[in-house]
Amino acid sequence: METDIVIIGAGPVGIFTAFQAGMLDMRCHIIDILGQVGGQCTALYPEKPIYDIPGYPVITAQKLIEQLMEQASPFEPVYHLNQRVEKISDNESFNVITNMGTEVKCKAVVIAAGNGMFEPNRPPLGGILEYENKSIFYSINKISNFQNKTIVIAGGGDSAADWTIELSKVAKKIYVIHRRKEFRCTPETRNKLELLEDSGKIELVVPYQLHELVGDDGQLSAVIVKNITTQEERKISTNFLLPFFGLSMNLGPINGWGITLEHGRIVVNPATLKTSRDRIYAIGDIATYSGKLKLILNGFAESAMACYDIYRVIHNSPVNFQYSTSKGVHGKKSE
Repeated sequence: METDIVIIGAGPVGIFTAFQAGMLDMRCHIIDILGQVGGQCTALYPEKPIYDIPGYPVITAQKLIEQLMEQASPFEPVYHLNQRVEKISDNESFNVITNMGTEVKCKAVVIAAGNGMFEPNRPPLGGILEYENKSIFYSINKISNFQNKTIVIAGGGDSAADWTIELSKVAKKIYVIHRRKEFRCTPETRNKLELLEDSGKIELVVPYQLHELVGDDGQLSAVIVKNITTQEERKISTNFLLPFFGLSMNLGPINGWGITLEHGRIVVNPATLKTSRDRIYAIGDIATYSGKLKLILNGFAESAMACYDIYRVIHNSPVNFQYSTSKGVHGKKSE
């Protein structure tokens, strides 16, 4: 496979980069270790309101991702999900290689990896690997897969609360397991949980924690939970377990790519967003320079600056600047 730019990270800044590159007639492939696009926005707080996106007084994280994907869609970026970039070989062009054996040849690389590589925090349960991606999931791709199913959701943060509300629209029953009565979510979200509990659509099982899995051949039939205070055990029949205990973040293979790092961030030139390695750029939260602001809108601006410099480098010519109102949006198929 060949393209102009490989974007590492499918969060909001990475998706916007596909749009910005498309406006400059450059094609993109996007690679992300998670199973769905959106980065932290969809993995941790899909229903959380965001207030600092220009033009939107308020927008949920999930809706923002949907809008960004729609904006980029005319340029047909190619997404490679559930894959981790392991190596970037450098000859006349780059060859980006993932842990799944995917290889993409490109002219430039943009690292938009947020706080680094995300991996789910697994609950310490015996035999859990047998069930993963069969009846235990750490992220959700298709809500319709949970239609009329019984679900156990474990966790007490934004992600657990938001997905409880969203999945309650299709699930038969949801049990929410949490170590304490208080949930780390907005008061509005907590009110919605209480209304769902009053209706019988969900049951808040507190103060309990996961204790044991029951099932066969990767399919759960039940989970056993234990009361934090009394040590009483309870068996809950279920089709799926969704543990939302956050994500661990680290730079992973980025440490070996020959790029200058500082305190776990990639050092870039603030005028171009170039790293210390030619034709590799870093934008968004993972990039650092004097005066850096860790805001989504700042990442969007960095995306535009990086794309304009990439165009100049790979075409050996500056961009003949046009406002988007005069340029229009025309799709260009990625190979």
